[in-house]
Amino acid sequence: MKLERHAKIIELIGQYAIETQEELADRLNKAGFRVTQATVSRDIRELKLTKMTMDNRQRYVAIQGQDSQMGEKYIGILKEGFLSMDIAQNILVIKTVSGMAMAAAAALDALHWHEIVGCIAGDDTIFCAIRTIEEALAVMEKLKKMVK
Repeated sequence: MKLERHAKIIELIGQYAIETQEELADRLNKAGFRVTQATVSRDIRELKLTKMTMDNRQRYVAIQGQDSQMGEKYIGILKEGFLSMDIAQNILVIKTVSGMAMAAAAALDALHWHEIVGCIAGDDTIFCAIRTIEEALAVMEKLKKMVK
């Protein structure tokens, strides 16, 4: 049950801009999981979720495989290295400062967004394969908000 709940939490924070533990608990309860705020608090700690500011609002994000501090460093690298982006069908092409593409691609990978299939980085360019054209547009919007 715990693994299913954790998977649902990751799914929910990927779909919605969840700002509080109470909001997450409410969404979990509506999805059929009977949880309290204390359970959600433990789950957030175990999943190592962190909050990120997007649209001038805080929201939970999952940065897996890294501790929260390292995740924040990756996001900082993405912000610092980012120059521009363009879209070609379902491929997002991201231009970075020379030498920063690998670090910025690692930051994108660390976000574990379900829309992103994978990234290939050169010196100053990242090709980011995204599942659909619609999801590519959505990722582009998320990234615009993140790098502001």
